[in-house]
Amino acid sequence: MTTAVTVPDELSARVPAEQRGPGLDRDAVRLLVSRGTEVTHHAFREFPGLLRAGDVLVVNTSPTLAAAVTGRIGHARVVVHFSTCGDDGRWAVELREPDGRGTTRARAGVPAGAVVRLPGGARLVLEEPLSGRGDRLRWARPAGTEVLRVLREHGRPIRYSYTERDQPLSVYQTVFALPAPDGAGSAEMPSAARPFTERLVVELVSRGVQFAPVTLHTGVASAEAHEPPYPERFRVPQASARLINAARAGGGRVVAVGTTAVRAVESAAGPDGVVRAAGGWTDLVVTPARGVRAVEGLLTGLHEPEASHLLMLEAVAGRAAVGRAYEEALRGRYLWHEFGDVHLLLPPETTH
Repeated sequence: MTTAVTVPDELSARVPAEQRGPGLDRDAVRLLVSRGTEVTHHAFREFPGLLRAGDVLVVNTSPTLAAAVTGRIGHARVVVHFSTCGDDGRWAVELREPDGRGTTRARAGVPAGAVVRLPGGARLVLEEPLSGRGDRLRWARPAGTEVLRVLREHGRPIRYSYTERDQPLSVYQTVFALPAPDGAGSAEMPSAARPFTERLVVELVSRGVQFAPVTLHTGVASAEAHEPPYPERFRVPQASARLINAARAGGGRVVAVGTTAVRAVESAAGPDGVVRAAGGWTDLVVTPARGVRAVEGLLTGLHEPEASHLLMLEAVAGRAAVGRAYEEALRGRYLWHEFGDVHLLLPPETTH
C-alpha cells in the first residue's frame, strides 16, 4: 500500500515556469526538501547550496522526441503515441483519440491487424500487446518510411489534459539532453531535470558537485491506469560508474535527478552497491522491498501518486518521509506535473 494523495485540479502546472511572467527562467519553481520527515521550503535557485562538494548528481541525457502523431484508422482520426523501438524494428505504441479539448483519451478495442495510416505515406500494422498486463501498449510494424522521420516531420510532444496548450519541442528538452547516435530518445521528458539552467549547472560545478551522465529512454506513461513502467533502454557509461563509486567511497552523496536516473543506476548496481558499466533493456521496478543500492538522494517532480512512482520514492526515503512531504506539498500549494515544482529527498543529517 502506498501513500494516498488527491491532487486538486488547480495545483496542476499548466504552462512552463518561464511563461508565467516576464523575466522568469526555468528555475523559477519551488523546491520542497525532505530530510527524513523534516521538511523545508526553498526556491529551486537555492538548490546548489543544499549540496556539498563531493556529491554527485546522476542526470539523464535522453532527449525528448516529438512522439505524438495524428493518423487514421479507416475514417476515424487517432493519435499515436510512439513509446519504444524494439530490437526487431517494431514500435510499442499507444493509440488514443482526440477528446475535443486539444488533448486525447485512451482508445480501446482496436484489433490486431488494423492499419493506421500516418502522414507522408507511412503505415503501422498493429500486432500483439506488449505484455500480458493489458493492451494499452501494442507492438506495431511500420511500413512506408522510417518512424523517426515521421516524428521529425509530423510529430509533436505528447501533451496531457492538465496543460493549457501545445508547446514547441524545445520546451520539453532538458539542459542535459544529448542527441542519440541512432536518433532514439524519450517519449516523455525526463522532467525532474527541467528546472536546471546553464547558470545553475555552472554554480554546482563551482561548488564541487560532479555530474554522472546516464541514459534511459523513457516510454509512454499510463495517464489513466498508472501502470508500472515497461522495459526501457538504458546505458550507464564506465566513466559515470567510476564517478558514482568514487563518491560513495569518499563520503559523497549520490543524488539521482529523476526516477529515470534511479532506474538506470540501480539497473547497473550489484548487490554490493558497486555500479558497473551496463546497457540494454531494464525491466527493474524499484520498490521498498527491493530497496536502492547506490542512490542515496533523489530530485523528482510532484506527480500524480501512481503506485510505481511513490514506491520508488519510498525505496529511497521511506514511507513516512514521502507521506509527510506530500502533505506539506498540498498544504503549501506546490504545483504538480512536468512543468511544476520539485522535491528533493536527502538522507537525514547525522550529528557527530
